[in-house]
Order: sequence, then structure tokens, then C-alpha cells
Amino acid sequence: MALYQAPSFEALDKLAHTRDADLIDRPMVDPGQNRGRGAQSNIVGRFEKHTRETFDDGWDNVDPLPIFETIEHVERAKSVIARNESPDIGFDRSINPYRGCEHGCIYCFARQTHAYLGHSAGLDFERDIYVKVNAAEALRAELANPRYRPKPIAIGTNTDPYQPAERKHKIMRSILEVLLEARHPVTITTKSALVVRDLDLLTELAKLHLVRVAISVTTLDHKLSRKMEPRASTPSKRLEAIRLLSEAGVPTAVMAAPMIPAINDMELERILDAAAAQGAKGAGMILVRLPGEVRDLFREWLLRHFPDRVRHVLSLVRETRNGKDNDPRWGSRFTGEGPYAVLLRQRYEKAVERYGLNQKVPPLRIDLFAPAKPEDNQLSLF
Repeated sequence: MALYQAPSFEALDKLAHTRDADLIDRPMVDPGQNRGRGAQSNIVGRFEKHTRETFDDGWDNVDPLPIFETIEHVERAKSVIARNESPDIGFDRSINPYRGCEHGCIYCFARQTHAYLGHSAGLDFERDIYVKVNAAEALRAELANPRYRPKPIAIGTNTDPYQPAERKHKIMRSILEVLLEARHPVTITTKSALVVRDLDLLTELAKLHLVRVAISVTTLDHKLSRKMEPRASTPSKRLEAIRLLSEAGVPTAVMAAPMIPAINDMELERILDAAAAQGAKGAGMILVRLPGEVRDLFREWLLRHFPDRVRHVLSLVRETRNGKDNDPRWGSRFTGEGPYAVLLRQRYEKAVERYGLNQKVPPLRIDLFAPAKPEDNQLSLF
């Protein structure tokens, strides 16, 4: 019996230039260096004046190259509530406690935003994490503004608020404390079981109809999850989080997002079924998006982990995006177009109905809002 041997780094690098010449035109990082990371390269940010590329100059390295370690940057934000006017998004304000995300999801559309910080959308996005240490303080000040009008704040729409750095910094917990004090509605999206750490706050918010939580589950396959989302919670831990939240009375939904053609799309019904069994009341689904630098990073990831499916996966993606790698148009960017996208949507809708994931939950309340008092650091004279 012949045993399958994974292609070497050199073979994959050569494959990138011979099998499909339009896929990649730069070398990928040695797997030994980026263990536990999703990106396979660290291309210079698109706004930088100079580009740098690592290559073999023929001289042997005496010392092994270091593994990419996480670097935390302290950031003091002037404001934390971001606004948007996108017509296909169900919220107009959001908070991101962190910039960059150590989960390392290869498909993350937020990767390209790291270029604004002078970093790469590749490995830098996963290792250069900006921590908004004064997020709760800034939020308190914004909510205390007399002109502020409450609407649900979405957290976790860009980077995950419960990524590994949250264990130490507890920025998300401090934000929830301010929101509970102000009786302000919030929605949370995460793929981390760390969310249950704040079950005490979430339970109190739920009693007042001020919170909804969505847990992202992209696959039930532990090995595939480790490839797509190297440092996120395991699928079983996320399902357990859905159960614990639901049992505590917190309205919880499952996000089967993103669905990637020929990679995890065959698991759609299984994911929804498993989440419903754990108490999820709602569901959502998004087709994979490949904007900006994410396109090439995703191609490299496919080449490293699924070299036999590269052409097939990209062909199906283009089929849903009007022949392109990405379609940024409002209304279609999350769902796609064409026969494959229509079939996926039909499968999703039937599964939602079959597993009872269309339960109605009370709307989030805004009438309870009571502005939190800003912190006064001035000492009293009496």
C-alpha cells in the first residue's frame, strides 16, 4: 500500500509557478515558521513605498529562523464606536476592541485593513495585535454625550472580541460592564468559547432584552478547523458555548460563515443541525469573500493545504462572483450570484426551517438607555 506524503515546501513553491502561473508570484513562508498561523506569506502592505521579499541567496543559515510570535501594541483610542451607512448591513455602529486577530482565519475580510497601519494583511494581521486599552473609558464618554441616540452596537463584525489577547486584557468584559450600566443594546459575533466567561454579564443583559450572541461555526471537522482558523476555539467548544448561552437565557444564533465551495460547503446542514441541538434559536450564512489582499492569501492557503482543489475551488468562487474573484456590490457581496449561490441559499433556507432555527426573539430594547456617567479623574477639594 502506497502512503501519501505531503508535498514539501520547495515542491509547493515550485507548484505555485508551474501548475497555475496566475496564482502566486511570491514564495511562501516555511511551514515550520508559521505553525499555528493561517497566512502562508507576509507580503508588504499595499500603502508602503518599498517592497521586501525573502529569498534564498545560496548561503546556508547557521541559526534556524524564529517562529512568528505575537506582538501586542497598546493603543489609546479617541473614540471606539465606528459608524457605517452600508445598506446591506443590519447595524449602523460597531466596536472593535482589537485591531488584527490572532485567530488567523485565512478567509477574514478584515485582513486588508491592517495595511492602514503599515502592516501586511498576511502574517502581520495575526501577530501584530493592537489593544485598545481605554476602550471602556472612551465608550463611557461617547454614551454620556447629550447628542448620543442609542441603537444596537455590533461587536465582532471585523475582528473577534474574544481572541486570545482578551484572556489577559479583558477589554471586551469592561465594555460589557459599561453597556450593562447604561442599559444599552448590543450584538456579539465570535468563534471563541471564551464568551462564556462573561456569562454573568450576558445573562443580566439578556434579562433586559439587551443582547444577542452569534457563534460562528464553519466546520465540525477539527482538522479542517485548525487549517482554516488555527487559533480559534475547536468546533466542539463552540457548540458547547451555544448550549451554555442558550441554557442561561441568552438568545444565541449560529453563523455558518463563510461557506467555501468544495471545502466546507458540504457541512452546511450538519452545522445547522448540531447548533440547533445545542439550543440555537437563529442562524445566518455568508458565502466566502475574497477582497483585496485576501484573494492571494487564500490562494496560497489552498496551494499549501489543498493543492489538488485549487482550480476547482477558485472556479466555483468566480462562478458566484460574476466571473471575478470578488464582487463588492451591495446586496450580492454576502450571498453571491449564479446557480451555485442559489442552490446554497436554498439548502440553507430548507435547513433553517427543518431544524427550527427561525424562532422569533424579542427585539432589543433601546428605551431603557440611561447614559453612563463619565469617569471624573479630578480630585475633590472636600
